[in-house]
Amino acid sequence: MKPALQLKLSQHLALTPQLQQSIKLLQLSTVEMQQEIERYLLENPMLEREDETGGEAFGAAQQFDSPSNEVTRAEPPEEREREPREERDQQEVPSSPSEVDDDRWASDAGTFTGAGRDENDDSDSQDIHAGTTSLRDHLGWQLGMTQLSERDRSLVRFLIEALDDDGYLSTPLEELWETLPPEYEIELEELEIALHHIQHFDPTGIGARGPRECLALQLKALPVDEVQVLALSIVEKHLDLLAARDFAKIRRLTACDDEDLKLAQALIISLNPRPGARFSQSEARYITPDVMVKKLKGKWTAYINPDAYPRLRINRLYAEILSRQRRGNGNLTGQLQEARWLIKNVQQRFETIHRVTQAIVDRQRQFFEHGEVAMRPLVLREIADILGLHESTVSRVTSQKYMATPRGIFELKYFFGSHVATDTGGACSATAIRALIKQLISAEDGKKPLSDSQLSEILGQQGIVVARRTVAKYRESLNIPPVNLRKTL
Repeated sequence: MKPALQLKLSQHLALTPQLQQSIKLLQLSTVEMQQEIERYLLENPMLEREDETGGEAFGAAQQFDSPSNEVTRAEPPEEREREPREERDQQEVPSSPSEVDDDRWASDAGTFTGAGRDENDDSDSQDIHAGTTSLRDHLGWQLGMTQLSERDRSLVRFLIEALDDDGYLSTPLEELWETLPPEYEIELEELEIALHHIQHFDPTGIGARGPRECLALQLKALPVDEVQVLALSIVEKHLDLLAARDFAKIRRLTACDDEDLKLAQALIISLNPRPGARFSQSEARYITPDVMVKKLKGKWTAYINPDAYPRLRINRLYAEILSRQRRGNGNLTGQLQEARWLIKNVQQRFETIHRVTQAIVDRQRQFFEHGEVAMRPLVLREIADILGLHESTVSRVTSQKYMATPRGIFELKYFFGSHVATDTGGACSATAIRALIKQLISAEDGKKPLSDSQLSEILGQQGIVVARRTVAKYRESLNIPPVNLRKTL
């Protein structure tokens, strides 16, 4: 064969760096986007945030519909009037008044009272202590106040380290005993005595080996009366029957009447099955809504949250230096172009979010008027067809983006859901059906709660065809227990 040249035409999609950056910014949450922008600000000297004195930005922020005034613009956070927010008390917790040099625990422990505490403050002082002290530090501080020998202290510390976040000793005592070095010659009875010491510490119920023992420890700490004795008997012998709400069998086994059983049940419910939970250092997750919705002149309107919008511009000093150079600096020129791309892509990101959000608000306006029961079925393709976007773009926009409404803060994906057919030939969203089930159960008679079959029949009478299994699935998604666990005395 002789070599020859051939021309061939073909089409393919090339993802330019600018397009890749636009797609990446679109799918990031607000917090992740702010972190990405901070990275660009550190790496690119041509990019900066607008300061308070401002001046006209090289890449001015895109303007969106805002109900804060009649003009179509989003006021920056420093110029708009902020809504009043609840003031948070910032009270310092003083250190422990007494130093315990016996071990390391006392140095980190705090007292149970806060400085400058208002006498009208209803907050629990122990909750203040729990928020600043871990469970192990709290128990260790109490250990430092005891008159135990050093050997006993060591065993108590050993068991404290074995407690889980709820305050339970989930590992069997025998297994812990086997892990101790044989040369210490520690008997299992010594470990049981050490556990007994822990179970006398605050909070009551700590060191229990299960919910039954935890509740029993709390009951034993209460004054003895008829209700306490009955509640303790139920916890120690019939807790499974109480969980199953088999009240008739409990009355027969304990020989009590309905009134005493009600009082005992109320006492057991008032106990804390997770005594160590309030000391857990769980990290709070903060959500910054990307858009806000308000009703203006009879129409629900979405606008970009100014607090979520980063105000970026080109650094004028570097831009002027670059423009004065006869021979452009290749590195600065590239960084200037990158900064322009970022500013444009950030504007485009929020413009797309605003368009998608307004389309959602228009389709779900009945939700904002009447709540979840008025939610209509909605799929991503419907919004994509309205706006002329690809379905994947709508999916990226609605993921990890939040909307602040008079009814609360919701992820944009919350407004999408499957549909269930009705007798009239229409459709009802799954969210609305869950809301109806929740309403029916909240209004039911506690002595005769509604079964899943009865709920299905009631919904059918309203024209919503839902099978019993579907009702059970929706009920479980709402964390509502089955009918036998909802029955009351």
